[in-house]
Amino acid sequence: MSDRIAIVTGAAKGIGLAITQRLQDDGFKVIAVDVDEKAGADAFGDPTDGTVLFRSCDISNEQQVDELFQSIHEEFGSVDVLVNNAGIIRDKMIWKMSLGDFEKVVDVNLKGTWLMCREASKIMKQQETGRIINIASRAWLGNRGQSNYAASKAGVVSLSRVLALELGRYNVFVNTIAPGLIDTPLTQALPDEVRAKLIEAQPTRTMGKPEDVANVVAFLAAASTQFITGQTIYVDGGKSIGAGI
Repeated sequence: MSDRIAIVTGAAKGIGLAITQRLQDDGFKVIAVDVDEKAGADAFGDPTDGTVLFRSCDISNEQQVDELFQSIHEEFGSVDVLVNNAGIIRDKMIWKMSLGDFEKVVDVNLKGTWLMCREASKIMKQQETGRIINIASRAWLGNRGQSNYAASKAGVVSLSRVLALELGRYNVFVNTIAPGLIDTPLTQALPDEVRAKLIEAQPTRTMGKPEDVANVVAFLAAASTQFITGQTIYVDGGKSIGAGI
């Protein structure tokens, strides 16, 4: 697997960082993509073994995405795995949410994922192999105060299903992972009482770890994993079953 190239977006923190490290451990050369240049430099620096290369890119910007893939293709000639993990939140009840907050979340979470998938699909279709793994969220099933975020992640689930149909004949598998409550800098920043209520609503009464998501990415990215495409895999401690606060 040492010659396999993986791209991970939102790679500098939380789940994205865990995914990057896991794929690195599994022998991939990882292109770690993040809009936050400082976070990327802090997370990856300049590794001497060259197994992780940081690239700054705003995935909602078509030109930047095009340039990213052009440089990767020119340097490495292939893309074996794309993990679309980058995403943002702007939570508010709908009567308090601005149009800007709605548009920004959809712009990054859905349009950005679509742009990355479009460019990756061109390469993977030509090479007749590849894996696209889109990180959605259990929130696509519905979550109060997240009409923008839930809609964007529902779009990611549907996008993955369509791409599985379009790319299956080219041996490109497309799947979605829907994490639930994961212990990341985002959840750590929540007020203690809010975090406690969210944990109490979990069937497991626990939060997941970024590594729990990374483990599923590793499974879907493995060359030995075949005949799985168009699926949504929940990593949410059972929350998608229907437990609520």
